[in-house]
Amino acid sequence: MITLFKNAQLYSPYFSGKKDVLVAGKSIIAVKDLIQFSDNLSVKIIDCKNLLLIPGLIDAHVHITGGGGEGGPASRMPELQLSMMIEAGVTTVVGCLGTDGITRSVDSVLMKVKSLRAQGVSAWMYTGAYQVPPPSITGDILRDITLIEEVIGLGEIAVSDHRSSVPTTTELTRLVAHTRVAGMIGGKAGIVNVHMGDAADPFRPIHNVVANSELNYKQFVPTHCNRNVRIFEESKEYGKKGYVDITTSSYPYYMDEEIKPSVALKQLLDSGVPIKHITFTSDSCGSLPGFDPETGKLVKMEMGLPSSILREIKEAVTVDNIPLEQALQVATSNPADILMLNGKGYIKEGYDADLVLLDANYDIIHVMANGKMVK
Repeated sequence: MITLFKNAQLYSPYFSGKKDVLVAGKSIIAVKDLIQFSDNLSVKIIDCKNLLLIPGLIDAHVHITGGGGEGGPASRMPELQLSMMIEAGVTTVVGCLGTDGITRSVDSVLMKVKSLRAQGVSAWMYTGAYQVPPPSITGDILRDITLIEEVIGLGEIAVSDHRSSVPTTTELTRLVAHTRVAGMIGGKAGIVNVHMGDAADPFRPIHNVVANSELNYKQFVPTHCNRNVRIFEESKEYGKKGYVDITTSSYPYYMDEEIKPSVALKQLLDSGVPIKHITFTSDSCGSLPGFDPETGKLVKMEMGLPSSILREIKEAVTVDNIPLEQALQVATSNPADILMLNGKGYIKEGYDADLVLLDANYDIIHVMANGKMVK
């Protein structure tokens, strides 16, 4: 099937004006001002007049096999469903374990990645979990990253959190160094995704690794950086040196504690953090627990959804006055570049045809994943 998106206002994610975009197979084969065909060719034409065409969104932190469990067996979250991605305009996910690297396995994450790929969307994963030493598929995180195509890095390793294994600087340095080397050998990003908790001086474990090794800040993607005012204020300086990931799905569940993602984006940019250092992820299908500060007991539990990403991008534009091409980068080109997701994150010739068509209110009209219309 050949598909022509005609007369679209194109954000690639950069604004390109009115363009025609031609798709054949799973790829974008032309992006031009005008594309025409002879009548004897079978081409599906989608009229995009007054509509916006953007890259499929990348959700780079998803508990695709379910998360949670901090409140006992009844608090386990369900796994990601394909429909949840499509309804959110998400065409690529990166899966991970979380708190429970004990009863949930990295093997099951890999099989879920394969399942999502078989259903037509794109998926990768991190090996490991909160715990140090981290669980793996082959018995060695280096082998996982080097030898398994779907594995791009390590995560999410927990620091500055009461659920963390409290790794020493030496332990964390060794994990990051091994992940980097495995990425080099395997031709991957070799990134360590870090769960950031509520402890004081939350970035200290990362600072210590950088200060005591040859590693740099761009070996890490610390996530949940908007979870409270303290860590967010530190993110305004940290983000000038390394990446800052903002969790979208926990809002509005924690309005009294966290920084709203669209507001966080505005404040990070105003503080001088480069746009290319900022990403949005949903943490979907992971638990959103609340703990009593006095007793440490779980007092509430919610679950994140992928749809939170587009919601916050929309509000970044309509409420916080951020240009759409900047707001889009945090869930398209930025994660694609940081995680070396080849063919993703842009609308360019030769790239995968992951496309989302929006109306003037930023509501989804159509979704295409790998050249197939799925909505």
